[in-house]
Amino acid sequence: MKKLFLVFVLSAISVGAYAKEWSAIRFGVDPTYPPFESKDTGGKLVGFEIDLGNEICARLHAKCLWVENDFDGMIPGLKARKFDAILSGMSITPQRAEQIAFTDKLWNSSLRLVTKTGSKLLPTAESLTGKSVGVEQGTVGETYAKKNWAPRGVRVVPYQNQDQVYDDLTVGRLDAVLIGDVQAQIGFLKTPRGTGYGFAGDKIIDPTSDKGAAIGLRKEDADLKEKVNQAISDMRKDGTYARIEKKYFTFDIYDN
Repeated sequence: MKKLFLVFVLSAISVGAYAKEWSAIRFGVDPTYPPFESKDTGGKLVGFEIDLGNEICARLHAKCLWVENDFDGMIPGLKARKFDAILSGMSITPQRAEQIAFTDKLWNSSLRLVTKTGSKLLPTAESLTGKSVGVEQGTVGETYAKKNWAPRGVRVVPYQNQDQVYDDLTVGRLDAVLIGDVQAQIGFLKTPRGTGYGFAGDKIIDPTSDKGAAIGLRKEDADLKEKVNQAISDMRKDGTYARIEKKYFTFDIYDN
C-alpha cells in the first residue's frame, strides 16, 4: 500500500513539474520589419504580428510580453528560454524544424530582389556576379543567397537588422537587397526612403522556404503549441484574422 501511495505521489509531482499555466507568454520579436513588427514614434511596438500575438494572448487569458531580439539570435534565445515563442516573420524551413517546433501557418511571402528603379539586375547568379546583395542575418534570404549566389561570385553581405540593410542600399554601398516581397513593398518601397527603388525580376521560387511564416516554439512545449494553434484556427473561422489583416494589407496575406 505504501509503495502504491509513493508511486502516486511521485506521479503527481512529475505532472506538476511539467504542467504550465501560461499565464504570460513572452514573444521574441525583431521590430525592424514593418508592417509585421516595428515601433511607432512613441516607441510602442506595432504591426500585423503584434496584433495577432496580442489577440492570441487574449484568447488564452495570458499576458503578452514582448522581448526585442536580433533575428539571427531568435532560435538560440528561444532554446535558452529568453522568451517562450518567436513571432517575427519566422519562415518554416526544414533546417529550423530540426531545432524548434512551428505552429500552423500565419501568413505567406516570397523572396524578391530590390534594386534601383531601371536597374538591369535580375535575381540570378549570372546577373549578380561581382555585385553586392544585402540580407538580414538569420533569414531565408541569407540562406538562399549564400547557397545559390555566393559560390558563383556574388558578394552576399549580412546585416544585424533590416534597417541597416536599407540604409546601406540607399547610400550606395549595396547593389541590391534580397527580402520578402510583402515586407519590402510596405516597409520600404512605399515609404519615402524607398523612392527610386523597386523589384527586379520575378519572385524567387525556393521550395525550402515557401511553406509560410509561423510562430516558433520549443519542441517540448507541445501544450502551448496546441493552445496557440486552436487560437489561430478560431481567429480564422470567426473573422478576427481577416479584420486584423485589413488594417495592414489590401490582399490576402495568408495565401499571398
